[in-house]
Amino acid sequence: MIIFKNATIVDPKSEFTGKRDLAVSDGKIAEIREEIQPNKMDTVIDCTGKYIGPGLVDAHVHFRDPGFTYKEDIASGSIAAAKGGYTSVILMANTKPPVDNEETLTYVLKKGANTGIHVYSCANITKGMKGEQLTDFAALKAAGACGFTDDGIPLLNEEIVRLAMEKAVETDSVLSFHEEDPAYIENNGINHGKASKHFQIGGSDRQAEIMMVKRDLKLALETGAKVNFQHISSKEAVAFIREAKKEKAGQNIHAEATPHHIALTEDAAVLYGTLGKMNPPLREEEDRQAILEGLADGTIDLIATDHAPHSEEEKSRPITEAPSGILGLETSFSVANEKLVDCQILTILQLFCKMSYNPSRLYGINAGYLAKGGPADLIVVDLDKTWRIEKFSSKSQNSPFKNIPLKGKVELTMCNGSIIWNDLGRN
Repeated sequence: MIIFKNATIVDPKSEFTGKRDLAVSDGKIAEIREEIQPNKMDTVIDCTGKYIGPGLVDAHVHFRDPGFTYKEDIASGSIAAAKGGYTSVILMANTKPPVDNEETLTYVLKKGANTGIHVYSCANITKGMKGEQLTDFAALKAAGACGFTDDGIPLLNEEIVRLAMEKAVETDSVLSFHEEDPAYIENNGINHGKASKHFQIGGSDRQAEIMMVKRDLKLALETGAKVNFQHISSKEAVAFIREAKKEKAGQNIHAEATPHHIALTEDAAVLYGTLGKMNPPLREEEDRQAILEGLADGTIDLIATDHAPHSEEEKSRPITEAPSGILGLETSFSVANEKLVDCQILTILQLFCKMSYNPSRLYGINAGYLAKGGPADLIVVDLDKTWRIEKFSSKSQNSPFKNIPLKGKVELTMCNGSIIWNDLGRN
């Protein structure tokens, strides 16, 4: 048995935060009590001054496997996830070939089963991600798909979106939408404003997100489908989602924010160049503040990384040619802790809700809580520890958070009762 002593336990399901000991045996949480006395055979881990929360659950990651494994693969991505405190991840389906068929889905899930974490995967909404014909939702869900998305490519055909929502209701599935209309984008990944002027390019106008969020909120309320609006970037989108959630069918509307949209503005794109280029782009301080307000009042109920590895060669290209996206798994907890908990936007309990419990509930995953008999998926964190990352465990290194001070560190990650990352006691 492994016994964690003297920790502050944070359980978002029961909304409990307090000093407790926690014991793990046979992959499950055996006890959570004020004091647990170990015997000679037990392993004791002293967590004085530290917090234990459920393992993080990321509803939006790209492991690039199959097809782009020079950027990342399922094995390397899982190691990065463990280091960042993630015990469950949900993969996006924009691979090559895409996850629009049972064979590719099975390949992904089998490789994921050989890692130290829980690897789930979405399947595509449309065949070939072409936005023209729906995939077989029922067959893909039976094969293990935990949701459906064409993330990376927006769905422009309104009728296809409506049909997808109706099929999602029929199969009790979750749809995740990347909301950017290319009609409003001259050069993607850079906000149309200060950043685009700096690079002397057209950039991505906020209307690209606004118009599609408005359309799909209307359809979601009409159909009652479970919809997750991915990586929200604009103040207008936050406001529209807030109002939609007040409607009768609003309980099925969800939204996610990324750590980079929480922490950064388009100034980072100017400062870091292609390392600050992402879809949707970093926008203005007013947009960042709206995202913080949305997190505080529950409009935005998920924090997801959109972990997007790219090679150094790709990110070294000119701003209009380099791919969009940055890493997220290894720095996300620290960024969220510093910008949300430290700044008193969220409590540590609320942070674990948005990074663990809420995504678990949305996708029907048995995770995101700490309870006797529950899964021994947990992390030990030091909220006050300042550190920096010099080299990512990911195959790629594309992040503006590399080599800068970060506050709050994941010091141990346990999944299925096994310790898969341990940095306790190191400076």
